[in-house]
Amino acid sequence: MPSYITLKTTKARWEAELMQQMLAAHDIPSRVIDIGVGIYFGQGSQAALQVRAQDQWTALLLLSPPEEDD
Repeated sequence: MPSYITLKTTKARWEAELMQQMLAAHDIPSRVIDIGVGIYFGQGSQAALQVRAQDQWTALLLLSPPEEDD
């Protein structure tokens, strides 16, 4: 069984699901885990995005904001 690590936490589950879809488009397996209880100010429950340990750095690069050229 692969070892999963938490890559990011969000205040709303939909954010984690969006990141999960972005990773799936690049064939990186991930899962969303609920970490909050109930509703968080009307936005849903808190969640964590987890990826396999070997995909950590690729996933971080894919989810990071683009660098701006000066």
